[in-house]
Amino acid sequence: MNSTAHTTALDTLLSRNAARLTATDSRLLDVLLQDPMRAALENGKELSDRAGVHPAAAVRLAQRLGFEGYPAFRAFLRANLTEGGRDFGTASARMAARLLRAEEGGLLASVIDGEVAALETLRAAVTDADIRDFATCLRSARRVYLLGQGHAASLSKLMALRLRRSGYDATDLDGDRNAMSMALNGLGREDVIWLFSFRAPHAAVLSLADLARARGAVVLALTDEGGAPIRPVPDHQIRVSRGRAGETQSLTVPMAVANAVILDLAGIDEGRSLAALEDYRKFRATLPPEWQ
Repeated sequence: MNSTAHTTALDTLLSRNAARLTATDSRLLDVLLQDPMRAALENGKELSDRAGVHPAAAVRLAQRLGFEGYPAFRAFLRANLTEGGRDFGTASARMAARLLRAEEGGLLASVIDGEVAALETLRAAVTDADIRDFATCLRSARRVYLLGQGHAASLSKLMALRLRRSGYDATDLDGDRNAMSMALNGLGREDVIWLFSFRAPHAAVLSLADLARARGAVVLALTDEGGAPIRPVPDHQIRVSRGRAGETQSLTVPMAVANAVILDLAGIDEGRSLAALEDYRKFRATLPPEWQ
């Protein structure tokens, strides 16, 4: 992360109090600014130890900057990290912000709170009509190709499995270019591409969107609300928020949307999904235990 992105207020504070700072303060600040996320997580003694100065030096620095003590200064640093109004640009920065929020009420509780808040946001952001658009396209598809990269890959694999169990010809393309080229041979207007993209779309996702447009296939996309756009624009797209800055970026939210699509599909495909699921159940019952 570019350290200046979240230390603008700190820079102002340092400029205002520059005449009061000592050589020891400068050593502390050099260590702090090299990794402000770590400084926001540790106490004054730990910061002082890393700078090789007296254990109380961090407290004196905080007081010279106008704070009652180092805990108040650390709270100021944490606010710079967790209240930036956007998700942060690197995985380490996002993880640090989540750890800071977790300290306020417990780790598991903070994750649960973030998931619940994200799901409540989803309730107002996505309509049944949005879900129906996806389900209608899938119902009439000759073949369905799914692709997600990074964290989205697990959801792509799961939805491909659920579609196959529901009697649909579904393939998870998993980003392997050789496998993709073989699977996509003959891609055409009767086929559907379902893309899963969180944050910035992977090159493979963009390439597949290009190919689908050239071949006339329908493109569905489930993406982050604030993520970079997919070009060409998908035929149908659902954009969801997976959490605010400093919160866990939920997989529950896009999974809830995808599960709703599968459920709606079963409700409109005239028994195809239900019959396929029953056939699969009966088939599994005939297999050796070690295969089940």
